[in-house]
Amino acid sequence: MKTAVVGLGAIGKIHADILAAKGMNLCAVCDTDKSKLADYSAEKYVDYITMLDEVRPQVVHICTPHYLHADMIIAALERNINVLCEKPLCIKSEDIDRILAAEKRSGAMLGVCHQNRYNEVNVFARDYLRGKKVISGCGSVAWSRDAAYYASGDWRGKWATEGGGVLINQALHTLDLMQMLAGFPDYVAADISNLSLSGVIEVEDTASAVFSGNSDFTFFATNASSYNFPVEITIRTESETVKIFSDAVYVNGEKKHFAEDTRYYGKCCYGTGHEKLFDDFYGCVKSGGKFGIDGEEAAKVVKMILACYKSGGKKVGI
Repeated sequence: MKTAVVGLGAIGKIHADILAAKGMNLCAVCDTDKSKLADYSAEKYVDYITMLDEVRPQVVHICTPHYLHADMIIAALERNINVLCEKPLCIKSEDIDRILAAEKRSGAMLGVCHQNRYNEVNVFARDYLRGKKVISGCGSVAWSRDAAYYASGDWRGKWATEGGGVLINQALHTLDLMQMLAGFPDYVAADISNLSLSGVIEVEDTASAVFSGNSDFTFFATNASSYNFPVEITIRTESETVKIFSDAVYVNGEKKHFAEDTRYYGKCCYGTGHEKLFDDFYGCVKSGGKFGIDGEEAAKVVKMILACYKSGGKKVGI
């Protein structure tokens, strides 16, 4: 199967590495920075439209800055080229509609990299909670990102190009897991702030939110921590408290599952799910089956985040 990668930053290199490890045919790479193309033997491009038209890959991996995702997804789908896009799906509500319309018109498949859904502990928790009534939940992400991190890319830390801060970048995966496990909410009241990088970034480094309606849970995320602490999710059913960490699941204080698969690509916070997600996506492309994290599914967490940004401390619809 002919594959291509657009965007060869940190996450694009990981996609290329996984494709190589799986023996896939990486036929083309694309980046506006020519220096990033040198390490690849595939055909090299600086313009993604030219690459799509000349190479016609069966799958294109979109690993570019957030603000570029929507137009690139749509361009590939219009050419009936299957797309596996890094998160987030997009950063504007109007782009959600554009992408879903293009997906509906296309004969190709769209998948989005919410790879933490494939982490062993999260799969166990999802299966364990299936059929149980969830009455509440809470999630927290406390990580550290400094000025040097935001200086590593001129698109970072800006509303127009990153689309937000800790919520849409670092905490998106955990918030997605919250709605997957607890259910999709109808409303949110949220506050965002910049507690550690004022004058360095435009966007938030800290956010707190209360989600309600069809599902009730709270969420806290910050990049202002002095240390990268493990992500924590707690789900309360009618009779059990389920705590989910990166390596284990506890039910009413008793360890129910411990992750045996500790392999990961890139940073450990990326989790162990990328390779499993790739296997699932490519299996669906080959079989014509439905991939679970399509445009509509990936749009859920984006809608939640955009509602948080709109809230200003008041309850708003999602």
